[in-house]
Amino acid sequence: MSHESGSGSLWMEYAPGPGRPALDGPVETEVAVVGGGIAGLCTAWELARAGHRVALLEADRIASGVTGHTTAKLSALHGLAYAQIRSVHGVRGARLYAHSQQTAVDHVAEVCDELGIDCDLERLPAYTYTEDPAETDLLREEAQAAREAGLDASYVTDVPLPFPVAGAVRVENQAQFHPRKYLLALAADLEALSGGIFERTRVTGLTEGPSCELTTSGGHTVKARDVVIATHYPVFDRALLFTRLEPKRELVVAGPMPAGRDPGGVFLTPDGATRSVRTAPYDEGRRMLIITGEKFTPGTEGEGEVGRRFERLASWARERFPGVELTHRWATQDNYTTDRVPYVGRLHAGSRHTYVASGFAGWGMSSGVMAGSLLASRIRGREPAWTSLYDPVRLHPVKEAPAMLRLQAQVGKHFIGDRLPGAHADSTADIPRGGGAVVRIGGRRLAVHRNQAGSLHAVSARCTHLGCIVHFNDEECAWECPCHGSRFDVEGKVTQGPALKPLERFDVEENVEGTMEDNVKEEDR
Repeated sequence: MSHESGSGSLWMEYAPGPGRPALDGPVETEVAVVGGGIAGLCTAWELARAGHRVALLEADRIASGVTGHTTAKLSALHGLAYAQIRSVHGVRGARLYAHSQQTAVDHVAEVCDELGIDCDLERLPAYTYTEDPAETDLLREEAQAAREAGLDASYVTDVPLPFPVAGAVRVENQAQFHPRKYLLALAADLEALSGGIFERTRVTGLTEGPSCELTTSGGHTVKARDVVIATHYPVFDRALLFTRLEPKRELVVAGPMPAGRDPGGVFLTPDGATRSVRTAPYDEGRRMLIITGEKFTPGTEGEGEVGRRFERLASWARERFPGVELTHRWATQDNYTTDRVPYVGRLHAGSRHTYVASGFAGWGMSSGVMAGSLLASRIRGREPAWTSLYDPVRLHPVKEAPAMLRLQAQVGKHFIGDRLPGAHADSTADIPRGGGAVVRIGGRRLAVHRNQAGSLHAVSARCTHLGCIVHFNDEECAWECPCHGSRFDVEGKVTQGPALKPLERFDVEENVEGTMEDNVKEEDR
């Protein structure tokens, strides 16, 4: 299989396990968890293990969204996070962050022992490195900040990569694993503990109170004392977290390599557009090399640019790991907070029974496990020492202001600029096979895709979250919102939130001039 074959996520090749039913009637439970990724599954399992009745609701299949497309590093070393966290939250805040993240890493190992889970868990050191000698002072500062925070961190120049490295932060006793093997085992144990899992069940409404109520797109209801929103980007955002969350997409390429060439660690460099390196067990005598990078805001790339980013990442991999044939490629997405610390806790200042987990900044494995433990503790009336550090209601206006202003300026640019005439194609004739563009037709902005057979698919170009204009990702064949990261397939179906509703679909016919102005009608849904 060649790189050009476009095989998807390595983790998604693992058998999905039994399908779970969609919700088909009203349910009453103690806790309802919305979202079946690592944060939602860990929260539900922790609560069920403590004896609570739990219902988990997932819009698609569990462990198949962002969690199914991660690189699955399980580490408390998060790039260059500690110096920045210390500058905003102080030394105590950095220590709490390090302790909570390392506790999560260790917790996975403990759960694997408790349940007998074989998920390819490997303990090994983590590195944040640079190839640029001019950046070594920054890494020395990070090593000191991480060490002050309580991690077993050091600055090193001897890094076991097969290319020159100027310097690195090294932290001992980190890990990597197969996320779906781990989470599907948790799901099976959750069901054994009488927890309910409902797949293909999209939650579209939330009523808060002493007894909360969720409604689904199928018209069914779930009543629960407590509700956890663990949908990656919060689908209910009553703390206005969208003003402090920035979506980023990253690309991944992978391919088998001889086991003897395994560098024996997990590695990340902030150089360029970020490069992350790890390996995973594959078959006898070989390991799978996994390279991540080319970070960008979804919905902002021009025609062909995502494909060129994939090729840049593949070229980087081939240059530094000669002879490796890349067999897989996929993409993943995460949200970044303005102070580098996730939002895990109260959904908003007035909430008493609703909680949220989001903003993992590319480190969703340790942060998702941490979120599960933290939220389960809070629902049970206990507060870990790091509760206030992760509280979504926190705000440091002076220190976070530059990042917040930059983020809102970026959103405003797209909200206004993407509506200008120059941001659209002149007609459908300009759309190649496999391509897509926003076309103004009969006073409407339609997002139009032409498939490989030449047929057109048209949907409203207005994102159903807050109304920004979507853009076409021709490499992944998806419509993306550049404001808050919602994604839709070419038929308008939501594939990634925060949007809850699909894009309105239109039935179109193209005449010989390549226009559709007289042939547009709303399609029955």
